[in-house]
Amino acid sequence: MGDEQAAWAAGPGAAEQARSLLAVAWSCMVTADGGREEFVGAHAVADDGRVLLHVPEGSALLTAAICAPRGEPAAVLEFADVAPVPVRGRIRARLWMAGWFAPADEHLVFHPTRVVLRRPSGAVVVDLDEFAAARPDPLAGAEAGLLTHLADAHPDAVERLTRLVEPESLHAATRVQPLAVDRHGLTLRIERARAHGDVRLTFHAPADDVAELTERVHALLAQAAAAACPRTLQRQRADGDR
Repeated sequence: MGDEQAAWAAGPGAAEQARSLLAVAWSCMVTADGGREEFVGAHAVADDGRVLLHVPEGSALLTAAICAPRGEPAAVLEFADVAPVPVRGRIRARLWMAGWFAPADEHLVFHPTRVVLRRPSGAVVVDLDEFAAARPDPLAGAEAGLLTHLADAHPDAVERLTRLVEPESLHAATRVQPLAVDRHGLTLRIERARAHGDVRLTFHAPADDVAELTERVHALLAQAAAAACPRTLQRQRADGDR
């Protein structure tokens, strides 16, 4: 049991996080043949992680894909993971995929040859087999709505959760917001006047759907109710707040 818990408590692995980011990203930046173009709401993802990109007829990218030699890294795709709750530094991660396009029916199929995930802790090259086999976090599609609801409708609950944070992490804090949630835990963004940091609260067991997530959050709130109350957050406006 201990080994199983250790495997998930720290959070999603790089392949799972990359697939989650890819599943919910709304825009795709494509660099190919020296050109750079953004496609909004134009991509889908196959089960094995290939990107299906819909481009207009006559697109320079379509021409480049037809002319590119098969198997060469003809393009680079970039996706950004943007926090749904307004916080300082809203880009939580970036995903780069190098590879090549192949025309298929009414879209282009992108075959990745290299996948790189950049997180606050640094960049990591994702193994292609692990990337193809991974599945998005089951809460990825609901995360934006869950976090905005928590921040807007339950700010008191967010502040209660700070009782589970080490006091030194709350030193000079001006605001705490929910930054991310996945089946493994909830991450809080702690903002100070000129800096910020993140603290992760892990669940006692993975949550595979919204109902289980609700139970996990209630369990954290119960722990917080039994914890000592930390120093009240400073009520001063952080730089950049409006």
